Amino acid sequence: MTSSKIELPGEVKSDPAALMASLQLMPSPVPDLEIKYTKIFINNEWQTSVSGRTFPVYNPSNGEKICHVQEAEKADTDKAVQAARLAFTLGSVWRRMDASERGRLLDKLADLVERDRTILATLESVNGGKPFLQAFYVDLQGVIKTLRYFAGWADKIHGMTIPVDGDYFTFTKHEPIGVCGQIIPWNFPLLMMAWKIAPALCCGNTVVIKPAEQTPLSSLYMGALIKEVGKLIQEAAGRSNLKRVTLELGGKSPNIIFADADLDYAVEQAHQGVFFNQGQCCTAGSRVFVEESIYDEFVRKSVERAKRRIVGNPFDPTTEQGPQIDKEQYSKILALIQSGISEGAKLECGGKALGRKGFYIEPTVFSNVKDEMRIAKEEIFGPVQQILKFKTMDEAIERANSTEYGLVAAVFTRDINKAMTVSAAMHAGTVWINCYNALNVQSPFGGFKMSGNGREMGEYGLREYSEVKTITMKIHQKNS
Repeated sequence: MTSSKIELPGEVKSDPAALMASLQLMPSPVPDLEIKYTKIFINNEWQTSVSGRTFPVYNPSNGEKICHVQEAEKADTDKAVQAARLAFTLGSVWRRMDASERGRLLDKLADLVERDRTILATLESVNGGKPFLQAFYVDLQGVIKTLRYFAGWADKIHGMTIPVDGDYFTFTKHEPIGVCGQIIPWNFPLLMMAWKIAPALCCGNTVVIKPAEQTPLSSLYMGALIKEVGKLIQEAAGRSNLKRVTLELGGKSPNIIFADADLDYAVEQAHQGVFFNQGQCCTAGSRVFVEESIYDEFVRKSVERAKRRIVGNPFDPTTEQGPQIDKEQYSKILALIQSGISEGAKLECGGKALGRKGFYIEPTVFSNVKDEMRIAKEEIFGPVQQILKFKTMDEAIERANSTEYGLVAAVFTRDINKAMTVSAAMHAGTVWINCYNALNVQSPFGGFKMSGNGREMGEYGLREYSEVKTITMKIHQKNS
């Protein structure tokens, strides 16, 4: 679950002594964490790749190598898929397992994640550059909630009886689709893994997982926890030939701010909506449309907020923004910032790399952005906010929808009629009113247009992992 605000326990203290005392209550990362799991996990066993090849994994906060991980290729993928298919055969332990037992196993996995939450958050921080407290309080909390939510669904997926014409008895049942190939992105490795495996296993499928090569370490640690659960859950790095595809492909999401909105609140929400997770969010509200009469003040306050954003070591509890994931993404972001400058947008603050080891970029704000500029059209996936001006609601709606993406959108206003009009008009899978990044495990999530197809999370997410079968039986005589 992503979040526009990191919730920390207790009130933040201004007095230095009180602040230090409160920090004692906060979780701390594991110092000098040993990397135990670097092999491929297939059929509850750790294996060396068939080729014997490995690849390096780096810490983006300093650019240094953490370890080498076994590199899976086609032969390894075939082994993983074969194991997953074998586990899915009729009569297997997994296929004959009670649905309630599948739920119990997912609950047990959630228990183990909760037990090792600090270790997993440390891995997310070291390998992905996330601020440790964000990983602990946002990402890991979302993982635990997702596993428990779908654990509860396992024995509640059922069909119905249908009163058809004639002397027949007809009913439906929901069956798992089989082996699911699941590819995990690097921006939320553990959370996206939970989003994938929890509904798939809840419905009785088997899975083959490919973690991102940039951030495999926390996923591999999850393999160890799955092994500890001790049942048939297959996991490995690889692809399979998917017969059904559920995709979430990012976006260039609009955030529309009307003049009657609570200005300070809207500024903060818009700030978090762009800069959360180093700007590396598919939901990032990177096109902020602001009504003309409050535009200048909104820009001024947004710049002030961006300048206050603390960029630093992910293990520092005061850090709001860590490094970008790797050199490639870092260079792409800086190139897009330069394109904004050269195309005539006004660089209000930031715009440069920070002069330190690692892949750090200053929080950046552009004003006077035009719809045709690259920074207004391309997904930057970094700490860059673009603020655009509009005059009328109809104009804002038309420009907001003028994109190939359609993942999320947001509107800030005190007028319920404006809010409902805009939310109904947005070509997006999710629309937030007076909030941003308000994602939760109970609600479906997915995009329109080029932002993907299918839905994850909530009851809708279960539909992607099951098939409905209709069974009709001839009976001697039907009675109502």
